[in-house]
Amino acid sequence: MTHDAEQTQPELSPPELSPTEWVRKQTEEILKAGTTAAVDIINRPVVLFTTTGAKSGKKRYVPLMRVTDGDKYAMVASKGGASTHPSWYFNVKTHPRVTVQDGDTVVEKTAREVSGDERAHWWELAVKAYLPYAEYQTKTDRLIPVFVLE
Repeated sequence: MTHDAEQTQPELSPPELSPTEWVRKQTEEILKAGTTAAVDIINRPVVLFTTTGAKSGKKRYVPLMRVTDGDKYAMVASKGGASTHPSWYFNVKTHPRVTVQDGDTVVEKTAREVSGDERAHWWELAVKAYLPYAEYQTKTDRLIPVFVLE
């Protein structure tokens, strides 16, 4: 077997923006400014996560509310209280390595879905960080999933 010296690794495509207009605009503002401080929702900070598509393997941006405890982050799969999980939920279940941008700091973390008392702790932190989460839970029969990234 011979190796072509000129053969190079294919360039990785940049992460994809959301097809949802307001999410795409939010992400574009963060990318343009280089910091998540460029965007907030109801005067609350957001974090930009980069996930890997469960089926496609493509990188995808996911801006979510900033929920932290020490150096750990949470991803709350609320989808505004919809009856189904957001598509990124399945991406994180399949590929738990996630890039986290908070401000201009970017780190890699591993996500795991939490349950029981641990979920209750993180849910309380999530609602403190963004009160509408409590309302979203009342709109759906599903228990809104929470991932902890550490």
